Amino acid sequence: MKLGFVGLGKMGLPMSGRLADHGHTVYGYDAVPAVAEKAAERGVIFVKDFAAMAEALGENAVVWVQTPPGKITNDVIAALAEALPAGSLIVDGGNSDFRDSRKNGEMLAQKGIHFVDCGVSGGVNGAKNGAGLLVGATQEDYEKLLPAFEALAAPDGYRHVGGPGAGHFSKMVHNAVEYAIMEAYAEGYELMKKSDIEVDILSAMEAWQKCSIRSFLLDEMIEALRPDVDLDDVIGVVADSGMGRWAQEEAIRLRVPTPVLSMSLQARFRSQEEESPAMKSLAALRGVIGGHPVKRKA
Repeated sequence: MKLGFVGLGKMGLPMSGRLADHGHTVYGYDAVPAVAEKAAERGVIFVKDFAAMAEALGENAVVWVQTPPGKITNDVIAALAEALPAGSLIVDGGNSDFRDSRKNGEMLAQKGIHFVDCGVSGGVNGAKNGAGLLVGATQEDYEKLLPAFEALAAPDGYRHVGGPGAGHFSKMVHNAVEYAIMEAYAEGYELMKKSDIEVDILSAMEAWQKCSIRSFLLDEMIEALRPDVDLDDVIGVVADSGMGRWAQEEAIRLRVPTPVLSMSLQARFRSQEEESPAMKSLAALRGVIGGHPVKRKA
């Protein structure tokens, strides 16, 4: 099939390249023109703007958007809506807020343009080697895009999870659960590292991969630890993409108890503090209540 691809960054370039590798004709655009050469190396035809992309695609155009969530993606979709003819189809493959996706779907429908939201799982490795795809679309639009999904996904790695909005909603929940699993592995690592029993941590984790807690995420942790199991050159600051926050907002709205998901998000917030006022106050409080020693700066 012939399609446009907007956003040729760390995810978009390998994804558009996979589409080209599978015989699709891909017209790519990025706000950074310097990526044109890399795109050409992957078989992607670089265009200078959305008007040129629309002209190349013609009627019933299909455009995949793989840009950072929030204002950038919303602006791109709004600009494409002005450039593309009615009957076109836009896919948002970024980690967008499902509430934005529903609004964009409604806006595009008024212009006669179809909208699909697709949660892409697997990170950069998934973009290169085959991702998991959570697709929110009408049945007709889903079937139209099957050749693209087959090119981009890992074997049997794509599913139609509902109508527009469902793709990014299910990806949000996926990421919140992922936070919790990663936090559990991280706490297990710290427990082994600080034990007075000498443990070969990598060997233990490799054995875990043959047990009931095996997972892709554990594979990735083992790879992260392999160069230096003590992580001496790593600063322990962990960002959150936003999806964990959105999941908690939705859990509160729906009155669904999610203590584990909430705790893993809070742990990331804590890691981003240079120094925790809460922990300082707790240390001082313990000193007053129980006479415990309080460590103070020299």
